[in-house]
Amino acid sequence: QVQLVESGGGLVQAGGSLRLSCAASGSISTIKAMGWYRQAPGKQRELLATITSGGSTKYPDSVKGRFTISRDNANNTVYLQINSLKPEDSAVYYCNAVSVWGIPYWGQGTQVTVSS
Repeated sequence: QVQLVESGGGLVQAGGSLRLSCAASGSISTIKAMGWYRQAPGKQRELLATITSGGSTKYPDSVKGRFTISRDNANNTVYLQINSLKPEDSAVYYCNAVSVWGIPYWGQGTQVTVSS
């Protein structure tokens, strides 16, 4: 089992930045990759970024440039840096981990609200 706890969300003005954190615990050694998703009201959950256990990162074309995923292996934490925030970035942001057996784990989410 893997437990994920997100933090760092909140209310921010448009143009500002946020760094979200995701602390992983439990069977850390079984994690193959981690990622960040978001879900706005009435919309599907959207993939933002992924990072493998080896540190390789991927981003969908739709979010390239403003989102940066990184990891601190010593603290079992993955981060998502978001710059130039826009009101349409308002959503619940979720951390995800996938085990080497393909089992997905999710955090509880952290709310990001961007005011115009």
